[in-house]
Amino acid sequence: MQYEFPFQDALDKLNVLLSQNQFELLVPNTAVSSQQTSDIRLVYLMNDAVESFLVFKEAVLTGTYLKEYEGELEARLDESEGRYVLAVYQGETVCTLFFQNLTLEVHLYDYSGTGHFWVKGYEYLRQLEYRIAILRDKREYLGEEYCTEQEVKLSYLAEFPPLNYCSYPAVPDKYLVPSYDWWQVSDEAVEEMKCLGKEADDKSLLRWLKIYEFYPKRAVAKKIARMLHTSAHSTVVELIDHKLKLATAKFGNRVFDKDEERHINDLKKKAQKRKTELLQNGKHVEMLKEEPFVYAKDGIESKIHLMIWDEDTRNEWVEVETFE
Repeated sequence: MQYEFPFQDALDKLNVLLSQNQFELLVPNTAVSSQQTSDIRLVYLMNDAVESFLVFKEAVLTGTYLKEYEGELEARLDESEGRYVLAVYQGETVCTLFFQNLTLEVHLYDYSGTGHFWVKGYEYLRQLEYRIAILRDKREYLGEEYCTEQEVKLSYLAEFPPLNYCSYPAVPDKYLVPSYDWWQVSDEAVEEMKCLGKEADDKSLLRWLKIYEFYPKRAVAKKIARMLHTSAHSTVVELIDHKLKLATAKFGNRVFDKDEERHINDLKKKAQKRKTELLQNGKHVEMLKEEPFVYAKDGIESKIHLMIWDEDTRNEWVEVETFE
């Protein structure tokens, strides 16, 4: 489209979704039953770090919108009689949105304490991989202005194969959608890991990072990946986790309705009781949460997880206990 619309930034984000064949509307009942104007949300980026939407302001939806449609999309945007018209073709079916403006709605959250245990083995590293991956999506889809300075630095670790999905994927292979080329490392990722290695005073890791910088091959990446799950290099892993906690603390937590909050608090009490027992027995324990979205129902139920470190002096192993 050559014409510059007044909501060009939001339109660019809409084009990103359409190019990925993504078009998930959250349509109020009134917009369907009475054809009254209302704000209609289009899901943009949804993960533990952010819930965001493109909002069609004062909109009316006509035609047939196929909520479960999965396939290629075509779209056309025009201006007519003082309002904008977006026609979206889902195969042979078309739905049309008439609206006055298109805006971006963003809700940011602290995701440093979230936990999803989809893949076994070195779960604590997989949690880091997951958090860094959704942080990179946040930076890429929303921009650095929605990230703290420390988040921007850490986000480049998503391009570091010894820690990303190449070595410690958080999701099973069939659900894996790489955000960066397999086994390719970025200069920014190496520089950030070098800074972390220096701060952790991990001389062995720094030597291997120097080798990796000049020989960025899979074999070297796998060597560094093996180093990261050993007790000898646990300080740098703990440092990444600590920095992520500090970087995201300003965003706050999701707030649910009274029933859900009561349920979550009950789970936390049970988990905290168990955590106290483990701590008294000399265990290192971290409490993590798994929770649904606030603004779009996703079928996820609230859970509390305990990651319990094993006493192995060579490798960092954890067991997971879940309260649901």
